[in-house]
This record gives sequence, C-alpha cells and structure tokens, in this order.
Amino acid sequence: MKKSTFENITNFFLKNFFQGLVIIGPIGLTIFVIWYIVSAIDNIIPSVAKEIPGLVFISTILMTAVLGYLGNKFVVGKFFFDTMDRFLEKTPGVKHIYTPTKDVMSSFVGDKKKFNDPVWVKTNENPEIWRIGFLTQKEMSDVDKHNYVAVYLPHSYAISGWVIVTEEKNIKPVVGMTAASAMKFAVSGGVAGFHSDDNIFKAPE
Repeated sequence: MKKSTFENITNFFLKNFFQGLVIIGPIGLTIFVIWYIVSAIDNIIPSVAKEIPGLVFISTILMTAVLGYLGNKFVVGKFFFDTMDRFLEKTPGVKHIYTPTKDVMSSFVGDKKKFNDPVWVKTNENPEIWRIGFLTQKEMSDVDKHNYVAVYLPHSYAISGWVIVTEEKNIKPVVGMTAASAMKFAVSGGVAGFHSDDNIFKAPE
C-alpha cells in the first residue's frame, strides 16, 4: 500500500516537474538569448554600456532601421549602398564572405526574401513520401536542368537544411498554410500543427 502511494506521489511530482520544464524552458531560453544579444552589442562600447546599460544596443537598432530606410527611400542613399554593394561583391577575398552572407540574410528578411513559397515535395515514389519545403528557384534551365526546380528543405529542430533539385511534377503548392506556418511546421518536426496560432505543447491530462 505504501509503495503504491509512493509511486503515485512520484508520478504526480514528475508529471508536474516536466510540465514545468515545458513552460519554463522556452521562456528561460528566450530571455537568455535576448540578454546575450543585448549584452554582446552593448559591450561594443564598454565605457558607455557601463554608464548607461542598453544605450549602445538601442542606438544600434535605431541606426540600423535608419540605414534601411535611407537605403530604400532616398535616391542618394540607394546609390551609395548600391555602389558599396557592387564594390564589396567585386573585391577579391571579401566577396567570398560578403556575397554569401548577403544572400542568406536577404533570403529570410527584406523585400527579396526567398522562403515565402512553401511546397510539398515528393522525395520517394514507393512508398510515397512527401516533405515540406520552400521553392527557391522556379527555373534551372541555365544549368541544363529543364523542367526542374530547386527546393530548400529545412531540418527539424535546427537552423540548417539542404537543397534538392527535382522535376516540377514532384512538387505541389501548400494549401492552408502561410510561409511562416509552413516553416514552423517543418522546424518543429510536424508538432506545431498547420496554423501559426496552434499550441505546440499541451498540458498532460
């Protein structure tokens, strides 16, 4: 009788402990990442950060937003940044760092982001297996791959992924999910559900 009571108490404790981890874990990790980023940027100018914590971070964010506005809305600003862009893309050594970094960042944010066209991709015929991905190149004829497309397949629980080139007949547009929901679905291993407002975790019964 005592053993059964002890097991019940242990199971009750463990169930609530792990549920607590599910609640606290994402919150704690989010706070840690934000704190780390703010601290790292703040420490660019340690003397200012010591006197007024957060000032360097806020100034950096505001300056970045202003540069983005000037680079898009004003002819002079656009000309200046386009000239710098061409210069960096043609500079030996530097271009191998600058160009890939620019391409990756512009794929996720900005007016030229690429991951906004989710598709289903058939990766196996028998048995039939489909994966969710993002159409990044609709035409591959320049590399002698006519009627082929390029699709980015994100990995679950990671920021990495891989690119496949497959025939157009092997892809179908995703219906019922936005690009953000599709990315969330893929990265979460399918746990997140089909809509961006679905809860990933639910309290145990």
